[in-house]
Amino acid sequence: MKSKITKAAMILSMVGLSAQLFAQEADSQSSEKFAKKYFRTWSVGLNGGMLTHYTPFNNRTNGNFNTPYESWGYGGYIKKQIVPGFGIQADFLAGKVKGANVIAGTKSTFESRIDWSAAVSGNFTIANMSLNQKRNFLSPYATIGAGYMSSAATTDHPGGASTGYDQNWFVPIGAGFKLGVSKGVNIDLGYTVSFMKSNNFDGVTAGANDRFSYAHAGIEIALGRKGTSQLQNFSPIAAIREESAAESAELRRALSTAEENARRDKEALEAQLGDDDGDGVANKFDKCAGTPANTVVDGAGCPLKAPAQIIKEKVIVTEADRRVVDEAIKNLEFDLGKSTIRSTSYATLNKVAELLVAKDFSLKLAGHTDNTGSMALNLRLSKDRAEAIKTYLVSQGANASRIEATGYGPNQPIASNKTADGRQKNRRVEFTLY
Repeated sequence: MKSKITKAAMILSMVGLSAQLFAQEADSQSSEKFAKKYFRTWSVGLNGGMLTHYTPFNNRTNGNFNTPYESWGYGGYIKKQIVPGFGIQADFLAGKVKGANVIAGTKSTFESRIDWSAAVSGNFTIANMSLNQKRNFLSPYATIGAGYMSSAATTDHPGGASTGYDQNWFVPIGAGFKLGVSKGVNIDLGYTVSFMKSNNFDGVTAGANDRFSYAHAGIEIALGRKGTSQLQNFSPIAAIREESAAESAELRRALSTAEENARRDKEALEAQLGDDDGDGVANKFDKCAGTPANTVVDGAGCPLKAPAQIIKEKVIVTEADRRVVDEAIKNLEFDLGKSTIRSTSYATLNKVAELLVAKDFSLKLAGHTDNTGSMALNLRLSKDRAEAIKTYLVSQGANASRIEATGYGPNQPIASNKTADGRQKNRRVEFTLY
C-alpha cells in the first residue's frame, strides 16, 4: 500500500513539473543591433505512430513472442530548451502493444494496453552549425530519461496469465530528427525504445525485462512571441556574420556619404575662395567683382581712390631753439622722490612753451632715473615726471597732440650708478625738438 502511495506521489510530481514547464517567458525580442536576443524556448508536441514489442535489442526469439504486430499509439510532450544543444521535456504516451507466438502449430498472442505513461527526458540536439543560415532546417536529436506508466496485459500464452492494471518504471531511449518548416513549427520524426523495469509487461513472466518501441511522426509548435526564433534551431555564428555584414554595409554607406559631402564642400569652398578677376581678393569677400587687371584694390576688392598728396613743410630747428631747450633742462628741478616741478623751473619751461606755440614744433620728453629703489617705482617716477612737464607746457598753450611723454626708469643710464655724481646725471628728463 505504501509503495502505491509513493508511486502516486511521484506521478503527481511529474505532472507538476510538466505544468511548470508549460509556463511561458515574458521577455520580448530586442530590436536593437547587437543587443541581447530572446528566443522561443518552450514548445509542445503531438505525435502518433506505431507501437510494437519488437526492438533492435531483443534476442533471436524476440522475447516471449516472436511475431510482432503493429498497432497505433499516440503521445505528446512539453519541452523547455535550456541551450541550443540541450532541453528537458515531459513525455506522455498511450496505446496498445501486441505480439504473437507460434510453437508447434499453436498460436498464442498478447495485448498490453498502456493506460497512461509519463516520462521526463533530456533532449540532446545537434545544434545548428551553419555559417550562412540563422535557422536550421534539419535538427537531429537523441533522448534519454525515466518514466512511470500504468498498463494491463491480456494473453493466451500457456506460460502466462492476464494481468490487471499495474504501475512500473521504464527508461525511454530515442533518436530522431526535426524539420523546421517555419520559425515556430517543426515536423518531428522519431523512434523510441522503452526498457521496462518489469518482466511481466506482456503477461508472461520471463528472466529478462520486457521492451517495446514507438516509431512516430508529429508536429512541434514553439511557444512565445511571434517572430522570434527557436533556440534549438538558431545558429549564433550565422547571426553574428549577418549582423557584421549589415554593420559593414552601413559603415560603407556612411563613409560614401561622408566622402560625397566632403567633395561637395570642397567644390563650394573652391568656388568661394577662387579669384575670378585676379585682384588678390577671394570671390567670397570680393564686393567689387570684375575689377580690371592690375587695379589696386582694398581688402573688399574695390579700387582704391588715389589719396590727395600731402606736402609737409620741413621743420628747421635752429641753434637758438636748442639753447632755449638746453636752458630749460639745466634749470629743471623736482621735489625729492616726486614728480612735482619746483617753481624755479617755470621761467625756462615758459620759454619752451612759447617756442612750441610759435613754431609748431613737436617735442619728445624722456624721463630717466638712477637705479636706487625698485624697478617699478623708477619706471613710474620717470613717466610721471615726463607727464608733469607735458601737463605744464600744455597749460601754457602748447599743443598736447605734439608732445610725447615717456618714462624709461633706470634702463638708459648715461653715467655710472656707482657714484653720487653718476646717479645725479642719470636722474634727468631729455627734451628732443623735431
